[in-house]
Amino acid sequence: MSVGQMIKHKTQVLKGLVTERIGRTTRNRRLERRGRIDQVSGNLKQSGDNAKDGFKL
Repeated sequence: MSVGQMIKHKTQVLKGLVTERIGRTTRNRRLERRGRIDQVSGNLKQSGDNAKDGFKL
């Protein structure tokens, strides 16, 4: 996994955390849900990249 992809995926997770908090604060369920989706998506991408790296051995 390249460093750029790793940063991109971690940024997506962080963006999701912020979005979820803003949605929770403003009681906007759609925004809160979008934040959770971003978090899960970023984590899945990181897991997929880690699995790819494991097979390169």
